[in-house]
Amino acid sequence: MEKSLRFYVDAIGFELKNKWIDDGKLKWCWLQLGDAAIMLQEFWREGYHSNVPKGKLGVGVSVCFICQDALFIHHEITSRGVEASEPFVGNNMWVTGVTDPDGYNLYFESITDVPEETKYSEWKKEGLNKE
Repeated sequence: MEKSLRFYVDAIGFELKNKWIDDGKLKWCWLQLGDAAIMLQEFWREGYHSNVPKGKLGVGVSVCFICQDALFIHHEITSRGVEASEPFVGNNMWVTGVTDPDGYNLYFESITDVPEETKYSEWKKEGLNKE
């Protein structure tokens, strides 16, 4: 949980808004980035509510954040040393992604009129970046 919290706050830029600490250990937290919020909760490892998954975490799960400017978020994330996918245009949106410490894929997407499948590096190189 601590590793995930550091990733979301320090690397991505979320702000810790609320938390639940049980026996001195962070068990749940609410994080916010602009108008978007996400909650992280640690698995119960024992007792009635025990729910630790048997397989690898994050497999097949993607969390998509529709935002004002995915390119800005890409620059912010990479400036903090986080590896993020090269932005590209898909479904009329700039899309960039990262993987959190537990293997969950996070995508940040923003509406654009740039042609489909355009890669950021190509768009920038061709001087088309008028957004």
